[in-house]
Amino acid sequence: MFALGNQVLGGFGADVVGAIAYSIIGIVLMVLGFFIVDWLTPGKLGELIWTQRNRNAALLLSSNLVGVGLIVVGAIWASEGNLVQGVISTFVFGVIGLGAMAVAFLILDVITPGKLGALVVDEEPHPAVWVSSAMHLALGGVIAMALS
Repeated sequence: MFALGNQVLGGFGADVVGAIAYSIIGIVLMVLGFFIVDWLTPGKLGELIWTQRNRNAALLLSSNLVGVGLIVVGAIWASEGNLVQGVISTFVFGVIGLGAMAVAFLILDVITPGKLGALVVDEEPHPAVWVSSAMHLALGGVIAMALS
């Protein structure tokens, strides 16, 4: 039950408003994550995944989206029913998480041989993409736990 609007909307109405608000924030963060991954990798991410069926690009984007989802879940959990605080912290920590994932991608690219972006767009599956994907998921989990 969310603290905002309980007297006006009642418990169920406030929960519906909360679900809508968190859904909107989650979608905005996931779209932002899509554009960040697209910016970090050569080529058009949508074309790579949906037209060329590139598994490396799909794995990297999927891990980014799940990492963002973990952050959103952590922010909702930490809000303890305060909708305004929860929505603000979800957005702030979501942006922090996306920034951390982008920086970690760039650092991993610098400290490993080759160009990670080029490996992502390669048609053949590459283990480096799994490593980068694990990093995205781990960072999402770390930031989600930082909220508690």
